[in-house]
Amino acid sequence: MWHNFITMPDPKSLTRIYFSGRIGVGGKCVLPPAQARHVTRVLRLRTGDAVTLFNGDGDEYSAQIARIGKDAVTLNVSGCRAVDREAPLAVTLAQVVSSGKRMDFTVQKAVELGVAAIQPLTSSRSVVRLAPERAATHLAHWQAVATAACEQCGRNRVPKVEPLLDFHEWLARSAKAHDGAAKLLLSPRAGGSLRELSQSVHSVVLLAGPEGGLALHEERAAEQAGFHPVRLGPRVLRTETAAIAALAALQALWGDF
Repeated sequence: MWHNFITMPDPKSLTRIYFSGRIGVGGKCVLPPAQARHVTRVLRLRTGDAVTLFNGDGDEYSAQIARIGKDAVTLNVSGCRAVDREAPLAVTLAQVVSSGKRMDFTVQKAVELGVAAIQPLTSSRSVVRLAPERAATHLAHWQAVATAACEQCGRNRVPKVEPLLDFHEWLARSAKAHDGAAKLLLSPRAGGSLRELSQSVHSVVLLAGPEGGLALHEERAAEQAGFHPVRLGPRVLRTETAAIAALAALQALWGDF
């Protein structure tokens, strides 16, 4: 009988940390209090542990924990390398905001699947209604979810979560903002599929509705704005499933899968 013995890597050696400031080889980085507490109390890293830093510039940096204070962690930066893990297919996900943890799940998995940007929207059937001050709080939270997803999946560029927009306002803006991109509308009423699209797709705007789907007049408005309706098989998918399934299919067809 054959036995396979697999040596698992030390989890600490795989720790990636996002640092919002400038990172220089030979220099030091001091993590802010909240991040420092996460590193010491959640990740349980100690002085001398090696980590990887990134700040969104496309590079990743080798570092070591030099000092742990009460509310700060100091790291010494020893090296830098350019690592490109971005997908060749640039996808902007325009997602009508879903409720509870569904939106967090969508943002997290979309980043893992290589999305280039996320545009939260409100529509006539939106379950979630956010006042301006609450929208700003949610935006900061979704951006933090995107950053954490980059730490986990190895991306060195953090996709931007754009400010919340009304569906029709965004449609009016998208004509100029996404000129030349393939525009796809996820709809269970659609007759076409992704396979029917051109094989020369390099950028995509993917529009996904809320829990109850987009209203018929909104789908028609999207089609008039140049969006091509597609469906993902004969089954009706939940909003948090539809966008992720579509992103995976797009990466398989034209991306890096």
